[in-house]
Amino acid sequence: MTIRDAIPIILFLCVLTLAAVLLGGFMTMVFTGKRTFLTRIAGPTEKFLYRLFGVDKEDEMSWKTYTLSLVIFNAMGIVVLFVLQLTQGVLPFNPQRFGAVRWDTALNTAISFVTNTNWQAYGGEQTMSYFTQMVGITVQNFLSAAVGLAAVVALIRGFIRKSVKTIGNFWVDLTRAVLYVLLPLAIIWALVLASQGVVQTLSPATHVQTLEGREQIIAVGPVASQVAIKQLGTNGGGFFNANSAHPFESPTPLTDFMEVFALLLIPAALPFMLGGMLKKRRQGWAFFAAMMVLFLLGLTVTLWAEAQGSPILEKMGILHGANMEGKEARFGVVHSILFAQSTTATACGAVNSMHDSLMPLSGLVLLFNMAIGEVIFGGVGVGLVGMIIYAILTMFLAGLMIGRTPEFIGKKLEPYEMIMSVIAILSSAIVMLVLASLAIATRAGLAGLNNAGPHGLSEILYAYASTANNNGSAFAGLNANTPFYNLTTACAMLVGRFTTIIPALAIAGSLAKKKVVPISAGIFPTTNMLFVVMLVSVVIIVGALTFFPALTLGPLLEHLFVQVGKTF
Repeated sequence: MTIRDAIPIILFLCVLTLAAVLLGGFMTMVFTGKRTFLTRIAGPTEKFLYRLFGVDKEDEMSWKTYTLSLVIFNAMGIVVLFVLQLTQGVLPFNPQRFGAVRWDTALNTAISFVTNTNWQAYGGEQTMSYFTQMVGITVQNFLSAAVGLAAVVALIRGFIRKSVKTIGNFWVDLTRAVLYVLLPLAIIWALVLASQGVVQTLSPATHVQTLEGREQIIAVGPVASQVAIKQLGTNGGGFFNANSAHPFESPTPLTDFMEVFALLLIPAALPFMLGGMLKKRRQGWAFFAAMMVLFLLGLTVTLWAEAQGSPILEKMGILHGANMEGKEARFGVVHSILFAQSTTATACGAVNSMHDSLMPLSGLVLLFNMAIGEVIFGGVGVGLVGMIIYAILTMFLAGLMIGRTPEFIGKKLEPYEMIMSVIAILSSAIVMLVLASLAIATRAGLAGLNNAGPHGLSEILYAYASTANNNGSAFAGLNANTPFYNLTTACAMLVGRFTTIIPALAIAGSLAKKKVVPISAGIFPTTNMLFVVMLVSVVIIVGALTFFPALTLGPLLEHLFVQVGKTF
């Protein structure tokens, strides 16, 4: 990597930070009920939806009612999307005449898109009708991201409020997330992407004759509208199987830039929304700094690893320099790695290169990004939720060191908050490791492998790290479209999603009942660099202690074998 390569990344991150600050301020106004420049446009629709569904926006909920509403809404979404896939053969907008999706694939897909994972064990253009893509998958891209936003807003209210039993209204938060944040941004991004050549049509696939005289079927469809929200909502489910590596999803370096920017934008803005809602700007900057430090650490390692290239190919005299295997020539190494780091750091799952072809150390970083709970910016809403939970754990450890009851953002942290935090941090890790062990120990699990040895283990670990942490990307060297993987990864997605959100809402309900603790000299400050360092250290240490054995037997061992010329 040269200075010439570094300058675009630095400029990209600077522009991202500026945009995140502005969007964070806007979202603060939206979720505190203040009037914005979109109120005149979206306000009437918001009021109409409340009347249509009988919602009183002044009627607030306890954390249990809020959670129940969220769970029921998601359960209904799973049922609707599952039935939609089973009946797509008799529904309109199906020019390819696709039949019903196999039941286990349909169930996995329904759970995947409702949980904001968007793990795809199928080829989109070869499986789903336009109707399923638009009415089922794209709609869930909006709703699942909105659920994540609602969850983090409710958690923030837990810190703001005192001596009350309510944390807001789920239906109001959901509606505002869609109308004021996700939908306007998606419209802008879809128009820009379509203007740059991303396909947007309801026409059937095109049949053309190649120079060799053979027929080739070129799939098209309503792509730009889905790509916009898949990136902005950190969903990641592509219209095409090749995702953002497909020239119809990302034809130019500009569209690649727009897609990476989109997937980072809202997660990066949420810390600033936190600071605005708390009226503590420095607190928002502290969380943003911690996320950015972790992001840059991973980006540095992956760029270095890919720049070294393959020692095996160099010894054979076939290739010298950076590793271009599995990457699009129009993007190159730097932009491919920026995309890969961003997509695994934000729970997006979209890809513009083949992660299975990355060097082992790059694969290790991507695995680690997901395994720690997708808190490096993370998914829309749930990324900040995860980082706040890590911060609660950090403050508990700090309290032990100074011999005081831990306090965070004006609230005392007691055993209940710690229990919920531990559940949220460890549940996805446990389900990831248990299911990966099951896959390794059974014939059904091993049947999907294309590689033996440590790389095969990395493929399995990646699959369950991706699904248990609601990321959705894949190494793509594993055939996961089997009943075994469809059912086990579906289980991982459900556990990963709801064991993060439900404990967070429980914490919000507990904190909202408490009084605000007056600031004193004995309280550990959470807005300075020491807090950022401690928070980053806790995230890394917890991740290392939890996953070190698995990562050692997978990507680390493969790295050592590659150095001596052995592959699998």
